[in-house]
Amino acid sequence: MAKRKNFFFIEKNGEEYTVSMTPELQDDVGTVGFIDYLDVDEVDEGDAFMNMEAAKTVFEAQAPLAGKISARNEEAEDSPELLNSEKSEENWLIKLTDVDEEAYNALEEA
Repeated sequence: MAKRKNFFFIEKNGEEYTVSMTPELQDDVGTVGFIDYLDVDEVDEGDAFMNMEAAKTVFEAQAPLAGKISARNEEAEDSPELLNSEKSEENWLIKLTDVDEEAYNALEEA
């Protein structure tokens, strides 16, 4: 089951929460040309976790939920255009663990 917040999809898979851009955000930013993950291992809701340069904007991605960053889409660092893909296995940004289940459940249904 996926939820959404601030133009991000958050999908729960067991104890891991995958954060990706919604199609609306993909359209708003345009073709992604560069990403830079910040050197943080934990985020609070609203904390920046990466910077993105795209055709239409420069964008600082902020965490939709608090948690520990368990994975970053390192393939997208070398091929940032993957973030424009429709395939969820290519366009994800980060994966979180130690997320408050109640905070996740309170998000809008995707």
